[in-house]
Amino acid sequence: MNNFEFYNPTRIVFGTDTTAKLDTLVPASAQVLILFGGASAKTNGTLAEVRTALGNRVIQEFGGIEPNPSYDTLTRAVEQVRKEKLDFLLAVGGGSVIDGTKFVAAAVPFEGDTWSILEQHGRNITAAMPFGSVLTLPATGSEMNSGGVVTRPAIRAKLAFQSPHTYPQFSILDPTKTFTLPPRQIANGVVDAFVHIIEQYLTYPSQAQVQDRFAEGLLQSLIETGPKALANPRDYDTRANLMWIATLALNGLIGAGVPQDWSTHMIGHELTALHGIDHARTLAIVLPASLQVRRESKREKLLQYAERVWQIREGSDEQRIDQAISRTRAFFQDMGIPTQLPDYDLAADAIDPIIAQLEAHGMTQLGEHRDVTLETSRRILETAL
Repeated sequence: MNNFEFYNPTRIVFGTDTTAKLDTLVPASAQVLILFGGASAKTNGTLAEVRTALGNRVIQEFGGIEPNPSYDTLTRAVEQVRKEKLDFLLAVGGGSVIDGTKFVAAAVPFEGDTWSILEQHGRNITAAMPFGSVLTLPATGSEMNSGGVVTRPAIRAKLAFQSPHTYPQFSILDPTKTFTLPPRQIANGVVDAFVHIIEQYLTYPSQAQVQDRFAEGLLQSLIETGPKALANPRDYDTRANLMWIATLALNGLIGAGVPQDWSTHMIGHELTALHGIDHARTLAIVLPASLQVRRESKREKLLQYAERVWQIREGSDEQRIDQAISRTRAFFQDMGIPTQLPDYDLAADAIDPIIAQLEAHGMTQLGEHRDVTLETSRRILETAL
């Protein structure tokens, strides 16, 4: 196990009827900007519930944050905060809204071109506004980590950032808020959380028994919970487990002291930036292909994954690895998510622009061994055809 420091200051308030606790979580004197996405936050009553809980505080709203939050949209939120002298942000939504709120929190006090926050992946963030979240979609884990991803459509860029300054002060997780979500969003959330775990687990052995077993348990729980979440939208226990799994998948705990990959995410980001494919669906395209191409460097962990997560114990090493990759792909497909580029009307001529974008964004040595070169990324995309 590698040396590590684990720090996570986010307070989690979990369960039914917890939105009312905003009154004790947000300072009484706060002037609040509520950030949200589409109309669902209003139509399902969540926004009204939040406003009621905030009582007599000064409240303004900023809606329209996209599923892949746009830099231009978020810049307008930054301008509103500065102009109105607001001092607390509250994200109401899923990972994209929370990611966007993190960027706004960092950008408001930032001096200079705020795009540089993304160009430097957050390394130049020195302060951020206080903020919290009310989670409505289990998927990204953004409610309990310090990272985010922002898109700039004008230049077809989707870049990640992270900073110790951009942890939410608190996040409210009420599983009943997920009851009315469309099946597509639930399926995406399951796959997103699954790949988050894989990127921290399926690398090479590092003698981190606790992290491995924790990750394997979360993966098994997702395999069990995912189909139930689609079949029984209002089953509280199922949705509660899904919400907590997605949070634990990326709150830093299972990644402490272990090698991490993240190449699937970086390649997937370019698919979203160029073609607008849902983030989770890009992961479902890239991951099985990546495991196939990189099976030799991941051999030991692939065999462990096959045995411990999928209970595959019969056959040669190669056969067990084949089965593990096949079962992974089948799980995504069972969640209703296609796993090949042609499923999204993309053919071989789509690959060169993706590789060009990876090169432009410096994504030329990815993975736990830094050996996912542009040529390796090309082979992965070819395997996904």
